[in-house]
Amino acid sequence: MPALNPWKSYHQTATLTAPPGQIILMLYDGAIRFLERAAVGFELKDPAELNMAVNNNLQRARDIIRELDCALNLEQGGDLAQTLHRLYEYFESRIHSSNLKKQRHGIDEVIQHLNVLRNAWATMLRGEGTPGVSATLSEPLLATAHAMA
Repeated sequence: MPALNPWKSYHQTATLTAPPGQIILMLYDGAIRFLERAAVGFELKDPAELNMAVNNNLQRARDIIRELDCALNLEQGGDLAQTLHRLYEYFESRIHSSNLKKQRHGIDEVIQHLNVLRNAWATMLRGEGTPGVSATLSEPLLATAHAMA
């Protein structure tokens, strides 16, 4: 019987019971964490380890950014939803390019922008409680947040 990891169990429960606004914050945190891990991967000396660390973490970050994009309600979200959609597409493009070229500067740029978005989202959650998120969270969004554990 495999050993249970209490932290992982706690994190999974917290993810499954979190309000929608908090899940978005968790997704931002996860994307940033995977991008930072990819950035550290560039310091590895072994080319195979470097490629694996960079590629795997960038793929996970892109998956999370796609889920953030899918959570947008483009019909009711107005200009903000459209702007976020374009930003998420840009982030995916920069991550993809960084992965192909194995160059870190695109990752650093996306981390910087995601930190701004994450901090703005956290400020909004603290100041106004749970936001009136017009789009409901889909099962894939919850699964992605759950997989970040």
